[in-house]
Amino acid sequence: MHIHILGICGTFMGSLAVLAKELGHQVSGCDANVYPPMSTQLEAQGITLIQGYDPTQLSPAPDLVVIGNALSRGNPAVEHVLNQGLPYVSGPQWLAEHVLQGRWVLAVAGTHGKTTTSSMLAWVLEEAGMSPGFLIGGVPQNFGISARLGETPFFVVEADEYDSAFFDKRSKFVHYRPRTAILNNLEYDHADIFPDLAAIERQFHHLLRTIPSDGLVIYPAAEAALQRVIEMGCWTPLQTTGEGGQWQARLLSADGSHFEVSLDGQPQGLVEWAMTGQHNVANALACLAAARHVGVVPAQGIAALNTFKSVKRRMETVAQVAGVTIVDDFAHHPTAIATTLEGLRQQIGAAQLIAIVEPRSNSMKLGAHRDGLAQSVKLADQVFWYAPANLGWDLAAAVADCPVPTQVCDSLEQIIAAVKTLATPGTHIVVMSNGAFGGLPGKLAQALAS
Repeated sequence: MHIHILGICGTFMGSLAVLAKELGHQVSGCDANVYPPMSTQLEAQGITLIQGYDPTQLSPAPDLVVIGNALSRGNPAVEHVLNQGLPYVSGPQWLAEHVLQGRWVLAVAGTHGKTTTSSMLAWVLEEAGMSPGFLIGGVPQNFGISARLGETPFFVVEADEYDSAFFDKRSKFVHYRPRTAILNNLEYDHADIFPDLAAIERQFHHLLRTIPSDGLVIYPAAEAALQRVIEMGCWTPLQTTGEGGQWQARLLSADGSHFEVSLDGQPQGLVEWAMTGQHNVANALACLAAARHVGVVPAQGIAALNTFKSVKRRMETVAQVAGVTIVDDFAHHPTAIATTLEGLRQQIGAAQLIAIVEPRSNSMKLGAHRDGLAQSVKLADQVFWYAPANLGWDLAAAVADCPVPTQVCDSLEQIIAAVKTLATPGTHIVVMSNGAFGGLPGKLAQALAS
């Protein structure tokens, strides 16, 4: 079967393409923005990529068109599909029907940490000899690929609350029907889809309604929004993590790189890994709870976490030039920015930390998180904000009360020139964006090398 994917370079749709190819289908796709790491992954898989949405790419007609949720009515390829009566489906529905049906699905949901926690969980199961399938919205460095079918019934999926398609406004995760579910945390996000936090909570409750009574739901005990979701009705056993929870971590280093895990007050072992930040400690606890549900004892899970290598573009060191370290991070929300900087600050101590932030997510572009931006970077020594001409709101005004030296720039060249004058040996530069950011990390490395 020839499957053509509209919006193929999104992290979810690109992973879907990999699975379709592994199932033996002929796979092609198009996108408006073709950039790494997804583009390079797809090209390595022999998947044909087309830039743009010209309808001629749909002639001769494929057997099935999978339409990404970034596309809407008015898109020329979408209009051609509808006008020609071509068979089409959303990505989550295709995944549910062709990959997840009949499998033990372990779903990782939440505002933050889905990609990292999904990657952790897949790696723990892999190290336990369970050869899981997975679909992750990033490229786990332990695997080097964002999706695979796997060889056993177990399948780990990053379960996003974003809508499924222009014709299916349900959250993606409602399609997945997990038996084991991690609810990492819950904050207001996706302002282009949801009017308020209560609307997102309702979608999370729709997910709860699909989890069987012999399954397991794992969530942090201190998370008020998730507690409200549980109180709407839950028919599945619960396990809690973090403060006041059954799964606890006792930090043995301030940066979260070394900690002791306990379950119901009983020590289970020591994690000593390359990750930092209390958010990743929380992710680890949820991962261990989920793995235990499918038979991985905590000691075995902890041993696997000690060899976990994180995910591309999640605090990924991309260059070290003239004593300056450049880190690429997929920050998309003030909380993510703050927790990332907290973990790095604990790790590097008093070394100079420069943050460069592009408010690129749909919620950021709408200004939904602008009130939290100024304080989110308080642990940096210097911050540069990228404000393209089409941002639509006053970024400079939003960060005017930033507690650290800050500069709003309208070009990458301006950022590079300013950073080059500030960076000295020992400086750490964190580039934060959920997009390609014009290849800024690489351009910074070249500028510093010269």
